[in-house]
Amino acid sequence: MELDLQPIVLDGVPSERPLVIAGPCSAETEEQVMSTARQLANKGIKIFRAGIWKPRTKPGGFEGIGVDGLAWLKEVKKETGMYVTTEVATAKHVYECLKAGIDLLWIGARTTANPFAVQEIADALKGVDIPVLVKNPVNPDLELWIGALERINNAGLKRIGAIHRGFSSYDKKIYRNLPQWHIPIELRRRIPNLPILCDPSHIGGKRELVAPLCQQAMDLGFDGLIVESHCTPDAAWSDASQQVTPDVLDYILNLLVIRGEHQTTENLNELRRQIDECDNDLMEVLAKRMRICREIGTFKKEHNMTILQTGRYNEILDKRGAQGSLCGMDAEFIKQVFEAIHEESVRQQMEIINK
Repeated sequence: MELDLQPIVLDGVPSERPLVIAGPCSAETEEQVMSTARQLANKGIKIFRAGIWKPRTKPGGFEGIGVDGLAWLKEVKKETGMYVTTEVATAKHVYECLKAGIDLLWIGARTTANPFAVQEIADALKGVDIPVLVKNPVNPDLELWIGALERINNAGLKRIGAIHRGFSSYDKKIYRNLPQWHIPIELRRRIPNLPILCDPSHIGGKRELVAPLCQQAMDLGFDGLIVESHCTPDAAWSDASQQVTPDVLDYILNLLVIRGEHQTTENLNELRRQIDECDNDLMEVLAKRMRICREIGTFKKEHNMTILQTGRYNEILDKRGAQGSLCGMDAEFIKQVFEAIHEESVRQQMEIINK
């Protein structure tokens, strides 16, 4: 299905890349919201974000200030002139935001994963002309993501965009949510005129990863960034570790290299970026392999088996060496790599057996 789209154009907001949306994960207090907004406005940010309703993975944490926070966003808009945006997950959220004059809405990853919830939001938005951004679902399901965009578009909304915030994974990893860049790249191929923003805060989960992820998103031709920025990040009531101060955000944005989309040659930095991405992928695969090895260790313990199974070890070395040769790599090098991997696997299994 082809989406009927119009550009997201806001008066006073520059049209060149990147479109930047910034603000705290959660609206906590009026003072925190206003302080952050003033600092961001002073840095030239035109669109302010803050979560009003924040259902957490587990109950008991801070779950948002609720409707009262919308008055603070109205005050931000009045005092700074910034546009304001927040996340909606129900029809009631939509009605409250429209009543408060919120300028832009986004749908979160957990909501995108539920077609019933997305349809409820779409029904509440019928007859309304407001920009809506849709985050990718929690799991790497492109069809589900596109389906959510279609539901919003079918309700008559044409100023629609996507937010790439990465995908959840069971295994321990560098990122909070795996980027899996090929998925938003495929979304761009399928719907070329759809604006795509990157959420480096939720992908990284750590503030030191925000800058490189912003640059990666720009290098991949993303249209904008939605970044969590807090006046005192370490004191934040939610997602403290992934938020940056307005000063740091300004520094990150000023260092961004925005390349043209029609370069004919790939420079060294782009190649190094690809190497970094490959290394990150290797780390994710190794973490998954070690998890499986630990499960094998548990099985061996329960069945009173020795850790070292020599026949299996020789089989791995021989097979991987041959595979390496077929892929243009030296068989001896591949054997050395898998000897090191096996050594770590044995160490982890010994820890389990000796518990």
